[in-house]
Amino acid sequence: MVAPLVVVGSREGGGGYDLAPKHMAMPLGWDNHYCFACSPLHATHQNVAATGEFTVSFPSPAQIEQISMAAGPRKEDGSKPTLGVLRTFPASAVDGVLVSGAYLWLECVLERVLEGFGDSSLIVGRVVAAAADERSLRSDPEQDDELLQRSPLLAYLSPGRFAGVGETEPFPFRADFSR
Repeated sequence: MVAPLVVVGSREGGGGYDLAPKHMAMPLGWDNHYCFACSPLHATHQNVAATGEFTVSFPSPAQIEQISMAAGPRKEDGSKPTLGVLRTFPASAVDGVLVSGAYLWLECVLERVLEGFGDSSLIVGRVVAAAADERSLRSDPEQDDELLQRSPLLAYLSPGRFAGVGETEPFPFRADFSR
């Protein structure tokens, strides 16, 4: 299975911020919603439920080593010292941080938590702010393949692999196709 590899940020009860890589994450519908799956036992789930907001950073393939550190274990005091390798900057619309060097950033307020998916819940947020690295934006004359070569996407290949997506082909839509 191929999925985006993102970093979800949340505010912790003690005042710090948690960052956690997630691969079961995606836009939900056409109206500015984003969701991710998470165990209720994880700090990310608990933080988002408590604060009602979260951030999503889309790192580049070149950041894979730093992103893997966000999955580091917590110490007995609840801290996650491996987060120190990630450079961040403050979110603009929610109380959170975003990962520097990513190509896309979302800031979300919690819309709802859907339970009943085995050991996971689906956390759904409404996007209240979004930004993108200028190098990752389409320009009118530029072809999508040139854009991806310049700014490849990070994908998670389950189980336990990743890839940089920098080459694609156009999808052969029928002439009468519409959304």
